[in-house]
This record gives sequence, structure tokens and C-alpha cells, in this order.
Amino acid sequence: MRVPIGWLAEYVDVPAGTTVEDLDAAFVRLGLEVEEVHRPAEVTGPLVVGRVREIEELTGFKKPIRYCRVDVGEAGPRGIVCGASNFAVDDTVVVALPGAVLPGGFEIAARTTYDHVSDGMICSARELGIGEDHTGILVLGTGGEGPEPGADARPVVGLDDVVIELAVTPDRGYCLAMRGIAREMGTGLGVGWRDPGAAEVPAWSGEPAWDVTVADPDRCDRFSMVALEGLDPTAPSPWWMRRRLAQSGIRTISLAVDVTNYVMLELGQPMHAFDRDAVTGPIVVRRAREGERLTTLDGAARVLDADDLLITDDTGPIGLAAVMGGASTEIGDGTTSVLLEAAHWEPTGVARTARRHRLPSEAAKRFERGVDPEMTVAALARAAQLLAEHGGARVVGAPVDVDTRGPRPAITLDADRPGRVSGVPYAPAQVVELLGAVGCAVDADGPRLAVTPPSWRPDLTDPADLVEEVVRLAGYDDVPSVLPTAPPGRGLTDTQRRRRAIGRALAEAGHVEAPAYPFVGTPALDALGLPDDDPRRQVLLVRNPLREEEPGLRTTLLPGLLGTLARNLARGQRDVALFEHGSVFPGGVRGPAPLPGVEARPDEETLAALLAAVPEQPWHVAVALAGNREPRGWWGPGRPAGWADAVQAARLVAAAAGVELFVRPGERAPWHPGRCAELVVDDRVVGHAGELHPRVCAALGLPARTSAMELDVDALPAAGVPVGPPISTFPPVFLDLAFVVPDEITASHVESLVRGGAGELFESVRLFDVWSGPPVPAGSRSLAYSLVLRAPDRTLTAADVAHVREGILAVVEMQGITLRSGDA
Repeated sequence: MRVPIGWLAEYVDVPAGTTVEDLDAAFVRLGLEVEEVHRPAEVTGPLVVGRVREIEELTGFKKPIRYCRVDVGEAGPRGIVCGASNFAVDDTVVVALPGAVLPGGFEIAARTTYDHVSDGMICSARELGIGEDHTGILVLGTGGEGPEPGADARPVVGLDDVVIELAVTPDRGYCLAMRGIAREMGTGLGVGWRDPGAAEVPAWSGEPAWDVTVADPDRCDRFSMVALEGLDPTAPSPWWMRRRLAQSGIRTISLAVDVTNYVMLELGQPMHAFDRDAVTGPIVVRRAREGERLTTLDGAARVLDADDLLITDDTGPIGLAAVMGGASTEIGDGTTSVLLEAAHWEPTGVARTARRHRLPSEAAKRFERGVDPEMTVAALARAAQLLAEHGGARVVGAPVDVDTRGPRPAITLDADRPGRVSGVPYAPAQVVELLGAVGCAVDADGPRLAVTPPSWRPDLTDPADLVEEVVRLAGYDDVPSVLPTAPPGRGLTDTQRRRRAIGRALAEAGHVEAPAYPFVGTPALDALGLPDDDPRRQVLLVRNPLREEEPGLRTTLLPGLLGTLARNLARGQRDVALFEHGSVFPGGVRGPAPLPGVEARPDEETLAALLAAVPEQPWHVAVALAGNREPRGWWGPGRPAGWADAVQAARLVAAAAGVELFVRPGERAPWHPGRCAELVVDDRVVGHAGELHPRVCAALGLPARTSAMELDVDALPAAGVPVGPPISTFPPVFLDLAFVVPDEITASHVESLVRGGAGELFESVRLFDVWSGPPVPAGSRSLAYSLVLRAPDRTLTAADVAHVREGILAVVEMQGITLRSGDA
């Protein structure tokens, strides 16, 4: 929210001598963060108000040129050459006289141009540094209206007006208007202030100007409307209004639209102006129907959702309630009759609609945070006054005001509670006074107060909210800063150490961590090729998602990680190895969570119910690889990343976690059925790794044979206490064995058989060769292993080695595995 100090001073009796820094500090004391202070551009020298007396059109030049006689409050007018044509005789303008220096160091001097002496310059908004409009000069008034010629133009155009930009938190929506800012600043400075919304509403007579029905009072509890006619469509917005809109960051469009925006900034009540001649039949506020469409003011044709609230007439939707109007009833260049609408909408519904259609409008921003429902008719009266004053419009009939609100309940507050919470002893009278300054109606009955919050503070719903207001207005600086004694550190937990070790191991192996948002949608799960009955499709829905396309919490890390991989490849990366570790959220049926109050700590039963409603959040780790795993160079062509690299990543994770991992064939989407491995720890499947299915690669825009791995870290058993291996001083014996293995038996299974058959002399085993084809029979392959044997107390003999060999053969032959003939 941008706050021009000059505008603020119209409502607040700012003490003389108060500096911008003083106001900055006052805002901070009130809990409003000052983001930036915008100071006007510096203009030195004579800058005055002028009035055009004569205009002579010069001919014979390539572009239109005018020679103007301008009254600048001197004995006679000055002659000034100007190339703009958007002004006429008797218009009031801004003139920079010789000796003035405009922003950018542009010095003004009398000079001869186009065969005439130009004794100054008529300025545009951009030349003065107060706007971006350079299509014409700045007109302060027409027909002799405006300040007197010769007056200092700086205060007129706002060159002495500082703008303070505030960061308004979601619970302080009333501060998105000068009315709310004035109330806060008047309270903070302890001075008088005037409420611009307290003006008396005219007693309009006659029948209501339009037939209005609110079909959904839960989403719209007040809807007000007034009709005007006789508006001059050519009437410009007054300069002071255009200047304040520009200072607030809102561009000017037309008088009717500018008035609605100005009143929104002044009173905090967003409004919309309809072309009355384009509205057909009664107006109905209702929810959208299936298949309805609306073309909004930005030209976008939008498909409406059943949750969208609409303003409709006999032709269908004419406005997306509280967000943006429809193009069919837009105020145009020839609009002379206007319907002004001001309403109070339910905030969460507005937020859903704005996010669903990606329309973060100024109106939606205010309605999401809550506006004052008492301001609808007052805002219409203010807008009607401005349109009558500057556009000649007149109100037709009486306003429409459909009001279904109920009374706001009072909040019970112990008078000593603010003191107990903050540690500052506030007297009961001071608490009542401060709550009154907020705008609350306080009924004191002994030590207990019945507090009714004002209509403009929908955020005040609990005693804790009132405590915060008392402490805020009394001053946060009064709250003592007492640091609690910090308990001695206990270091990282075993879980934290394991997770960090896994991340370090993958990063050290060349993988880049790429965290993604933990949200997922149906299209992403469809791209993975998950079956309809896959439990990973049972997602937990977020009530207010960041994106409507991703309303659920992820049940797997792969959608976000593969999306990141595709985005990097699309931007020119070739060899990519990414990993992510984080929580996933399995779905399922869960009971509703209770909503405990804030007045006391929840009891054990409530806490248990809360915890039962929280979904499980197991910690997963995933890896995705594409391109070369080993780079190409003078040493060779490089090695493409494949399923074996995904399996190796899983082995790295297991090693970092201190557990032993086994691999066996598996089948699970989104992996290729014949190139998927199950990751097994203690006979439990904890993950999968391998090559992605070609259809998945095509759906996600990934290259063929992209590989991935995902593993449930929380499913891994706790690592045992590390024990150093016994070190034997006796020499090892190396034994190589090659087996003929049926294709359906995995290499890891053969390795486990070798380990078991070798007995106590076994030290290690490694697969060093794989061969398929003659002389190996069809349906089998040759697997060659290198074993290391060692005894802790003696040097092994040939008989010892033969005994080990026989034990291994006895075990593998029971599985249909034979020794290759060359090794028999």
C-alpha cells in the first residue's frame, strides 16, 4: 500500500515539524513494515502554473507545432513553442521558465526554434518525473479552472509529496485504504483524525433503480448498487485524482473507472462500474453453472468453475464477483449511464476464485483480507458525488441494498490477560481505552470485558487477537526482552545424521540436489503411468492450494524430480544427475482434526485426535539420471547413464545409512517392466530403481532410457553400532569361479549363495565378468566371480581352498547352477 503523505494529512492532524522519518518510525511502532520511501524527483528553478491564452498552429513543418501565448502571472504572457496538441485555450498547464532544471539535468533556457523564440517549456508528466505519460502535456484544468497563473506548481503536481510504501500483512486488510491508515496514524501519533467514511449518505428517494437478487447470501451478505445517468463520457478525471492514483501505483483509464479506484483507495471498498445500457434484465448473484464462460475485462475467455461466484443478468455472467468485471458491460468511450456496484464478499471464496483464474486484482486482494461491510452504501455515495461533480452524472432512483448480515458476537476478555501475556502491567482502564482506540465497543463488567470488534476488523475473533491489539497500541517497546535459559545441546538425532549422510553421499557421487514443491496433480500421476488402484494415487488434498492444477500432497518424489530433470534438459543441459530427499504424504482415510481453542493448552485427548488426523510423512530419497554418467573426451566416447547407475545410487544410500541392500528383479510403474529392480533390506522391499518406461519418457519429454530410483529411508532399519573388521596377519587366497546360470536367476542371488557356501573363510566376493552366447547354452549366461579367502589364525592350504570350493558348488548346484567346464 502506497501512502502519499499529502493525502494522509487531509485526514490526520500531523503535528508541525513531523518529518518523514518520524512517520516511518510511527508506522513501524504500529506494526506496519515500511518497505520503501518514494521521494519526488528534484526540480530546481522557476516552475509555475500557466494558463494558455492563445494558440497559433505553425505550418510547413514535418510535425504539428504550436506557438502558444501562456499567462504565467507576469505583466504579459510568454511565448512558448510546443509540439503537443492535447490542450486548448484557457487550459491550465505547468510551465518551466528559463533557469529551471528538470529531472535528468535538463536545463530550460529561452531559445529560437521553428522561427519563434520559446521562452520556457510546457511540461508533461514524464518530464516532471511524476509519471510515465509522454503522449501530451500535463493539463491541470480546462476552461479556466485550476490554480491561478504564476502559482508555484510544485505542490500542485505533487513534487513536494513523499510516498511511503507499506507491507500490509494479511490480517490488516483495513490498512489497504487511506481510511484505515488515517485511523492507525491518528492513534499512533495521539492526534485527531477524520474518518472519510463517516460522511452522511444522501437521502435518495424513489424506487430502487434495479432489481437485484442474491442467491448465495453465505458468499455475499451485502450487495449494494446505485444507478446514474447523464455522465459526460468525454469528461477527464481531475488532475488531483490522477496524481493520487499514479502515486498509489494505479493507472488512469476513464473518469468512471478512476472514481471507483479512487474510492477503493480512500475507503477500502472495491467497486465495479457497469455500462447500464449493456445490462439486460434483473441482476442475480449466484454460483457458476457447468460449462458457463465469461470474457473478462482483460480479454480472456474463462471457463467457470462451480465454485465461482458471479454477477449475472438475463444474458448470463457479466462479472466474476469480487475479482474482475466482464467485457460485455465494460465502460466505454460513449458510456453515459452507469451502474455502480459495491458488495461484501466472503474472503476465502474470493481467494479461491482469484487463484483458480490467476487474477490477483486489487479488488480481490482487499476482499481476501476482509473489507468493512458498512462501507458499501457510503462508497457508492462518495463515487456518485465525484461523478456528479466532475462528469455531470446524476443518481436515478434509490440505491439497492440487499443486507443479510447478522450481529457480530462479543468476545469475552479478562482485563488482566494482556498483562499476563506480555509481562507488562496494563491497568483495566488502559485496556478499555486501547480497545476503544481500535474501534471496539467495550462493556466492562468487573474484571471481565465483553468486547465487540468493529466491522472493519474481521481478523479479531479470539481473546488472543484483542491481547495483541492492546500490546501493539501500547507499544511493543514496552514489552521486556527476557531470554529464557537455553538447555544444553544434545546434538543431531540419529535420524538427522542419517539424512545428512545420505545427502552428502549422493552429492559427493556427482548428483545435484534439486528440491521441488511437495504438491502434485492428476496429470503428473497420469504421466507416470500409475494404475488406477495404485495407492500413490490416493493423495491428500490441500484446502487452499497454490495452484489448482496441483491440489494434492505428493505420495512420491518422482513427479517433481522428473519435472526438474525435463526442465534442465529443455534448457540445454545434457548430462544431468539429480536427487531429492524429503517427505511424502501417503493418502488414505483419516478422521477430521478437532479445532482447539487458543485460551488454554489442549487436553491429551484433543492432542491425540490432532496427531491421529496428521498424515504419515515418510522420508524418501530419489535420483534421476539422463545423458552421460561419465563424460566423453580424448580418452573415449563417455558412458551413458543407465539402470545400473540408478541401482548404484541406491547402494550409496544404503551404505550411508549403514545397512546392507540386496537387489532383485521387480515390476512397478513408472519403470520398464524388464529393467526394474526391487531394493530389498532384511527381506523387505524399500524401493525400486531402473530404467523408466518409454511411454513415461515420452509423456514427460525425457530422453529414452532415462533412469530413476526412489527409496523409503524411514523403512530402513536402524544401523548397528559400527564394529571394525578383524584384521588377519595371514595372507589371502584368491579363487575365481565361473558359473552357468539360468537367465531367471539374478546375479545378486548367486552372490548370496556364494557367500553362504564359502563358510567362515569367506572375506569378499566380486562379479567381474558376464557372458552370453556360445559356448554357454541358450537361456543361460556365464557369471564369473572373484573370491578372497583368509583365515584369522593360519595360512590356508590347498585342502582348505578345495573344501571351500566344494561347499560353494554344493549350494549352487541345488539351484540348477553349474560350474563352467573350463573351471571344473
